[in-house]
Amino acid sequence: MTTHTRVMLAGLLVACGTLAAAVGVTRYDGDDAPASSKWSYVALGDSYTAGPKIPDQDGDPAGCDRSDRNYPSLVAARLQLNGADFKDVSCNGATIADLTTAQSTDDGTNPAQLTALSHETRLVTVGIGGNDIGFASTIKQCVAMGALYELAAGHAPEDAPCARRYGDDVQEKTEVAGKRLSRALGEIRRRAPEARVYVVGYPSILPADGAECSDEMTVAPGDVTFLREQEQQLNTELRERAKAAGVGYVDTYKPSEGRDACSAEGARWIEPLLPKSPAAAMHPNELGERGMADAVLRAMRSSL
Repeated sequence: MTTHTRVMLAGLLVACGTLAAAVGVTRYDGDDAPASSKWSYVALGDSYTAGPKIPDQDGDPAGCDRSDRNYPSLVAARLQLNGADFKDVSCNGATIADLTTAQSTDDGTNPAQLTALSHETRLVTVGIGGNDIGFASTIKQCVAMGALYELAAGHAPEDAPCARRYGDDVQEKTEVAGKRLSRALGEIRRRAPEARVYVVGYPSILPADGAECSDEMTVAPGDVTFLREQEQQLNTELRERAKAAGVGYVDTYKPSEGRDACSAEGARWIEPLLPKSPAAAMHPNELGERGMADAVLRAMRSSL
């Protein structure tokens, strides 16, 4: 380990000291706080990172739907980063390809996300991959098929029509997304060689018991299980690709179990198809973004 890297890690440990109860370590104030110029943080990702419809919406372009209460903003605040020391370039609808190419939105163009990186960057989080496997569109299809299942009033031939139709497609897309992520992580390393990099997984969207979702979404019970398994496969792919690239992985799934879109209002991290809190349907609400921020900070502390 180089002297520069030791200094960087020591500084990050001090920075994490400012998190107090959130990470359970000693608090540092005043002169003990790290110089902000050492802690340039860049957040990359899709809508689960951006936080669409969570107030207040901030950032340019407006079409990326970034919230100033998304998990990158919360992580930056706890590390006492602001201004040029923190760049959130996540964007609603982003795929892995949008890390290296410009992304058009309904309101402006988001530059290739990796252009925010530099040799000055010391922390990178990347939460992406769901759009590469078409997970949102698969959920919509499963909802449509679930409506037909309910109309059959229990006389449907199977309780997982969506799984039969889309199962193989999602698995293949997940493997392709993993390969794309591996290449992207290599490029992140090239552009920000001194940065600590963390791949952020997706939180639990649906419960283990499909019957628990009947009040919130018209998804056949077997398809709830199918969608849950597909998300777990995606997270496993992200974790394995992160490990192979020698970067960190942030598990947001385990701490969010029991806080999925079908759980009680006020406790859930994910809003259902008809949101009750300010957030996009089937996306994290403010509580979910807060929980994801805590998961990132725990991963940072455990890797020191």
